[in-house]
Amino acid sequence: MKLFTKFDRYIFNKFISTFTISIVLMIAIIIVFDLTDKLNKFIENNLTFIDISKYYMGLVPFYLNLFMPLFVFLSIIFFTSKLAGKSEIIAVMSNGVSFKRLALPYFYTAFLLATLSFTLGNYIIPKANKSRIDFENKYILYHPSRETRDIHKQIKPGIFLYIKFFEKVNNIGHIVTIEKFENNVLVSKMSADNIFWDEKKEKWRANNYIIRNIHPYEDELIKGSFIDTNLFLTPKDIKETKINIETLNIKELNQFIKDQKLHGNENLNDFLIEKHQRTAIPFSTFILTFIALCLSSKKVKGGTGLNIGIGIVLSLMYILIQKLSNGWASSGAMTPFIAVWMPNIIFTFVAAATYPLAPK
Repeated sequence: MKLFTKFDRYIFNKFISTFTISIVLMIAIIIVFDLTDKLNKFIENNLTFIDISKYYMGLVPFYLNLFMPLFVFLSIIFFTSKLAGKSEIIAVMSNGVSFKRLALPYFYTAFLLATLSFTLGNYIIPKANKSRIDFENKYILYHPSRETRDIHKQIKPGIFLYIKFFEKVNNIGHIVTIEKFENNVLVSKMSADNIFWDEKKEKWRANNYIIRNIHPYEDELIKGSFIDTNLFLTPKDIKETKINIETLNIKELNQFIKDQKLHGNENLNDFLIEKHQRTAIPFSTFILTFIALCLSSKKVKGGTGLNIGIGIVLSLMYILIQKLSNGWASSGAMTPFIAVWMPNIIFTFVAAATYPLAPK
């Protein structure tokens, strides 16, 4: 059987049309709800239709890439189940077409969509995010530049600072933790309700602090109302710590990670998660394509509805595993590479388990 036959084009057209219609409808619904939520802000700032359109055009690539693997999965289940229900799959395979050959047009299309996802995630979306975030900061968010959140910074080799959120105007950091490591072993940890910058002393003052010095046999605990400390950095250093990784293309992201490693900063989990996701998410398109084809290419009593139900359950499982593994990576409980690829690894085994269900 030749490549790119009438049958291949038929599957390609079914695949693309079902995927396009479903994801366009989903994005349209999201935009309508988002527009309803932000309409008062747009009116207050006297924004024109062109201004609003540019903002949502920047959101479209983000949502397209976010939902692409799952809508590929559900689209295949939907249209392939209908083909199987009409005995079209049986008719094709009864003419000597193997399941592997049947899968080729599916994987051609999946390759095109995975390539689109990779390009969007690494090059187009970061550029669009810069405009989107600037727009939100200017017209939508309340005082967006007044605080920075979730600051992680290595202030000296072996000394790490964490601040939940930092008020830029008053130079006050809230919910602060400072950890000191020697030979990769935690030896001291200080927690404080807040810290603020004393311009006269050019030092930080920590309020309601607890210092725990860790010793082999018994830990030392020190508490107090306030203490002056030198963190080896100024408010300016903290304000510039938070970098929005959504705005970095893959080249900029790799360079940033490289620079931070050279500076001795090992707390790069969030950046590494983002980097690996930009490859893992497009790759998941192939795994989900295979699972969907195996599940839906055989005629079953429950028909399309049963297959779609199974597809939705598997989709929710994939999202749950993805969220859990990313959370473990952010907390340091798992390496970012393993965490990001865990959903794909698990669903590879799911794919192997569904292969016997496919028609032969």
